[in-house]
Amino acid sequence: MLDTTANGKEKVVHMASTFKQSLRKGFDRARNVHPVGITGKERPVDIVETMFPAYVGRQERTAFELMRRSSQDDCCTFVTMSGAMTPAGLHQSCLIPLIERGLVDCLTTTGANLYHDAHRMIGHRIREIDPNAGDLQYRLARIIRIYDLGFGEETLLETDKLFSAILLKPEFQKKMTTTELHWLLGKNIAEIEDALGVGSPSLLSTAWRYGVPIFVGAVQDGSIFLNIVKLKRLYGEKFKLEIDVNDDVFEMGAMQHHCFGTMKKKLAVWIWGGGVPKNYTLQGEPLLDQILCVPTHGFDFDVQCCVDPVDNGALSSCPAGEGHTWGKVSAESVQHGSVYVHCDVTAVLPWLTYTLLSDPRTHRKPRRLYDHRTEAVKKLQSEIDKRQKQLLATVKFAWPKPKTTKAKVLKKKKKSAP
Repeated sequence: MLDTTANGKEKVVHMASTFKQSLRKGFDRARNVHPVGITGKERPVDIVETMFPAYVGRQERTAFELMRRSSQDDCCTFVTMSGAMTPAGLHQSCLIPLIERGLVDCLTTTGANLYHDAHRMIGHRIREIDPNAGDLQYRLARIIRIYDLGFGEETLLETDKLFSAILLKPEFQKKMTTTELHWLLGKNIAEIEDALGVGSPSLLSTAWRYGVPIFVGAVQDGSIFLNIVKLKRLYGEKFKLEIDVNDDVFEMGAMQHHCFGTMKKKLAVWIWGGGVPKNYTLQGEPLLDQILCVPTHGFDFDVQCCVDPVDNGALSSCPAGEGHTWGKVSAESVQHGSVYVHCDVTAVLPWLTYTLLSDPRTHRKPRRLYDHRTEAVKKLQSEIDKRQKQLLATVKFAWPKPKTTKAKVLKKKKKSAP
């Protein structure tokens, strides 16, 4: 029963006052929003830490803090990148410098980003254009448009020739994963760059030089694979390149298991955009824990930058908390190690990269995960072999039995017939 006495009312008032005081204590410890005037003499880190107190700016500040923490904690960092980032040059300005400083251990991206990266290497230009100038006119001029970037159609045709010639080489005539495909492409492109004296290396060649594996989850959705289709139709059985998607997914899980299981490192994921690259990387944890019964706890740091609203049900916009319900992200990450920056990647990544790399201490020896891929796959397979009995139970399903057999139905019809 509700205590309606004077003493009861006093207790309620006292409890409310105590609760209010506890809330105010937490509030009083929060950071004061009172930036000082910018002079132009500040270090990048000073600007980020003091001049971004609210809204998307505060999300950006948190992203920087988490990227710095995950780097200082020597996490194995998996980066995902979707959208037309290499035409925009973000690989040159941001991703490659991060790889060279040892801060990126594994990359998942789209085939398009790797394909368009090769344009500049063979002498073509990507130029700033007016997105409202008229696409009918651009088509007549054979100018390809990616929003406000443009290049000539011949750029595509020459790049097709480049990849076709490379893919016909003997080392490509076998079944392989996307990591091996892009490793071999990177090796060949590095040789071409050296021969041409290219000053700005491509993403593929840089990943090859630093031992960073590159996964492409939807490899068939890109022009490199379109040239594979052409070569298969031209050469038939003589062209033996195939992509093993089963081993590819297994290899992603093996890489993550190697990092936290063998190397005993925390895992960080930096997500630039959304799409297939994001899910392809994050699904490594459900693969391990739910499908293969190999225990894991998900990524320890989760930094996302995407323009999608979080309430549309799309994977691209899925925040860390929602990902945690799938086992993709750890509970600690949801509470203290994640942020969703609701903004275009091109607007924040250069600034985050600049701030992070402005500290000379933000540097570590490249981990060269690609060199460990065979070892990682064998290790994960051994974990599955240990759980064979447990896993065999997961392939059995109690099929529902029909209530009435076909014979009984026919017999019933005969009896009811006049």
